[in-house]
Amino acid sequence: MSATLPATQFEALRDHLLTHSVKRGDFVLKSGRRSSWFIDSKQTVCRPEAMVLVADAILSILPDDVIAIGGLTMGADPVAFITAGVAAGRGRMLKAFSVRKEVKDHGGGGRIAGALDPGDRVVVTEDTVTRGTSLIEAARAVREAGAEPVLLVAVVDRGGTAAAMAAAEGIPFRALLTAPDLGFDYEGG
Repeated sequence: MSATLPATQFEALRDHLLTHSVKRGDFVLKSGRRSSWFIDSKQTVCRPEAMVLVADAILSILPDDVIAIGGLTMGADPVAFITAGVAAGRGRMLKAFSVRKEVKDHGGGGRIAGALDPGDRVVVTEDTVTRGTSLIEAARAVREAGAEPVLLVAVVDRGGTAAAMAAAEGIPFRALLTAPDLGFDYEGG
């Protein structure tokens, strides 16, 4: 299910993704399957003309009681940190964090890097999801850290399966845009 964004915001984000992030050709996905298209959403999320657009879209769907945003590094990092920065500039204080792929066994240790405290109500984010496994992995790490994931958000859902995976974990899922919004069929599974 995609987020309900104002038409101009939706169109601007879709157009930027299609121009800068979507590639057509023959690609092998992380799953090993082949696809005729690939999306590198970081090409949108990390460009200055789109940063505030992405942050505004994320902020428009965040529950009011959320106080932290983050997810599995690298996909979530730019989304979380840009959103928290834009929010702070507007007077909404959101902490940001990253979930490491592996437990760090030195320094402070653990999987969480950044600002996350037990009891925090959290949005777990990702730039692009196909199956949704990275969102679920990050949500579980957030729970292990004593915080509560209350929403999973992807900039783009290319697979169409993340909502079901999130529901199985008892967490709502929203995508700013979906594969069909970009003119493609879902490629989940």
